[in-house]
Amino acid sequence: MKKLLALLLATSPTLAFAAAAPNLDSAVISNVSIVDGTGAPARKGSVRIADGKILAVGDLIPGNTEIVIDGNGKTLAPGFIDTHSHHDYDIPQSPDMVAVTSQGVTTIIVGQDGSSQSPLRDFFGKLEKNPIAVNLGSYSGHNTLREQGMNAARRPATDAEIARMSQLLEEDMAAGAFGLSTGLQYETGNFSNTAEIVALAKVSARLGGRYISHMRNEESELMSALQETIDIGREAGAPVQVSHLKIGAKKLWGTADKVLQLMDDARASGVDITADIYPYTYWQSTMRVMFPNGIYDDRKALESKLKESTSPEGLYFSRFQPDPAIVGKSLAQVAKERNATPVNVYLALMKQAIEYQAAHPEEERVESVIGASMREDDVARLMAWEHANICSDGVFIGHPRGHGTFPRVLGHYVREKKAMTLEQGVYKMTGLAAKHLGIADRGVIAEGNSADLVLFDPTTIIDRATMQNPTALSAGVEKVWVNGKLVYQDRRTTGVRPGQIVRPPKKAE
Repeated sequence: MKKLLALLLATSPTLAFAAAAPNLDSAVISNVSIVDGTGAPARKGSVRIADGKILAVGDLIPGNTEIVIDGNGKTLAPGFIDTHSHHDYDIPQSPDMVAVTSQGVTTIIVGQDGSSQSPLRDFFGKLEKNPIAVNLGSYSGHNTLREQGMNAARRPATDAEIARMSQLLEEDMAAGAFGLSTGLQYETGNFSNTAEIVALAKVSARLGGRYISHMRNEESELMSALQETIDIGREAGAPVQVSHLKIGAKKLWGTADKVLQLMDDARASGVDITADIYPYTYWQSTMRVMFPNGIYDDRKALESKLKESTSPEGLYFSRFQPDPAIVGKSLAQVAKERNATPVNVYLALMKQAIEYQAAHPEEERVESVIGASMREDDVARLMAWEHANICSDGVFIGHPRGHGTFPRVLGHYVREKKAMTLEQGVYKMTGLAAKHLGIADRGVIAEGNSADLVLFDPTTIIDRATMQNPTALSAGVEKVWVNGKLVYQDRRTTGVRPGQIVRPPKKAE
């Protein structure tokens, strides 16, 4: 991806700014219940921060000149780490990142699903000169490497092309990439073979990096796609993360234990496989994912997807530049309006979108859809897996997950459904996420760590974003600090932008 995605400014709410935040060079956040990100029980206490770091944790007495922030008994946790985000697309029109900070998120990891800013060295350099409100790290995207290394050819790579992509990957790794990401349901990664992925994952592993994958199939062929992911990790010798783990085929609903058993068996055999997950039963993606074979007029493939995965009633258009009037409507609604079958309507819209994209190459995303295809008990079971951390897979517009993921976990799954304890939920957003990334100085409230913190009310925190209003801010998040600076309070951004580039630790020689 050579440029940041230009989002619809007209659909973005005008940002309200809170009063200018005090310069928290030395402050004590007192009277809080500390959930420290390790999974340990909450404890009463205070936290001292200065120069962007946590100086002390415990029963603290503020100095005469220190700023004292009364937490009023609320919960203080490490800032949440979103291990799978697309919010880098938000940067041009929202460097204050209110969609992220309003959830308590202080670090986002982008470059997901095979698409990354390129070259990463230049992207990071721009952000270091003009910081955003949150910390940012990135993977190097396989599809982006294919664009540059083989002109996005719709076939497996040759040895020479793999060599070129390997060089580009090495450059991104030198800039600070966390490893290789793939989006094997998307062009042109869907035309790659396993050998190509293994070769590139070996480059990442040799340089201390990871492999994260949107697998080839999250529906009827889920188990074989998961096995391929495991095999890649084993052969490459790389830690593996499954992106937004889900069971998206109706015939596989209720098989979460079988999915987790395969992953547990892989771990027992020596493959360091983990997962991230978002707390919704519906996904958002390009219209093209309804054609897993990459043939975008394949009627049978589309019919199968509409039967096995999501239905015409459960498939909504979240973006369609050729005809914005259909945005927010289901495929069933559009088909009824046009007096045509859902399959015929979708095929016609897909053709229209492809033609529009060809005529407007400057637009990186012309269309997207949201599909209901998961069952909540499966989501809860997968989320509870000890090696699953929370992610949003979010962007500013479209799916409610872009604004609501983390408060939804704490409000709906922790408080209401009691799928896990508060400490476990926070751990999955902080300490476990940091562990999966290899980040040592964030994700836990401890002396010496970066002062990324969120103060929230566990009795009221909840998501408010919906399909009808996907940018509604969540409730219950009271204050957010990034590197010791207050970036969000009173449901408004402060306008402060202290974000840093987060890089993995260098591999020991």
